[in-house]
Amino acid sequence: MSTTPAGHVGRSTVRPNPETIRRAPMRTFLHTDDGVTIDSVYDPPAAVYDTSTPPSVDLVFVLAHGFTGDVDKPHVRRVVQALTQFGAVVSFSFRGHGASGGRSTVGDKEVLDLAAAVEWARGFGHSRVATVGFSMGGSVVLRHAALYGPERGGRTEAGTDAVISVSAPARWYYRGTAPMRKLHWLVTRPTGRMVSRYGFGTRIHHREWNPVPLSPVEAVPRIAPTPLLIVHGDSDGYFPVDHPRMLAEAAGEHGELWLEEGMGHAEHAATDDLLARIGGWALDAAG
Repeated sequence: MSTTPAGHVGRSTVRPNPETIRRAPMRTFLHTDDGVTIDSVYDPPAAVYDTSTPPSVDLVFVLAHGFTGDVDKPHVRRVVQALTQFGAVVSFSFRGHGASGGRSTVGDKEVLDLAAAVEWARGFGHSRVATVGFSMGGSVVLRHAALYGPERGGRTEAGTDAVISVSAPARWYYRGTAPMRKLHWLVTRPTGRMVSRYGFGTRIHHREWNPVPLSPVEAVPRIAPTPLLIVHGDSDGYFPVDHPRMLAEAAGEHGELWLEEGMGHAEHAATDDLLARIGGWALDAAG
């Protein structure tokens, strides 16, 4: 499970027509650099919106869901619909999730999945990309921004213009809460992986990380000068507040922390108001 970004990100099997790119949703399979098929959906900006800020035709969000999520899960679709009030949205199922191929590496090679989705999103003609990740996806957007930034030799078309990480861990192998101990059992035990496959529809790779990927807190300093927003609930049952504070400290002046009162974990806990504030922040931050 390498942390090194590949020099080529696979393209979609379908290329959009410039005359219709913002009129209808599109669904296709992307191919990552390591040959995994990724189920992906493009939703155009909302035609009718109930916010005071019209959606931007230049901005596209690329949404990275949490562990056991997928592009068709109701909680993922709710986030998509909220963000279309501010721009177009590309959502996708990480490897090992939903209809995507491969097996989950729980945040390692998923960076390749996100890079393929970002490049596809830019192919619709949007000049600005904001990556938004929840939980596992929150760690992936941080590592992606660090590994694909222009200062790091990454491919510009696979990079992002703004990063929003919600409910993400700061460090690997955290087992300090009951939900995280359960997750580690799912990932590391054959019986747990079977439960994950048949109970949650998530197929997990049996191999351990080798080498261990760059951790989120190690990735954050490498993201600058790309704007970064860290969002976390003070009632998160998976990762306590020392995680977002570690990330914010590592980010320094280029990062912004929203510690949300009463909020739990990831997509399920994100209120409509919070999603609207995230959309507004992205409009301003992506330039």
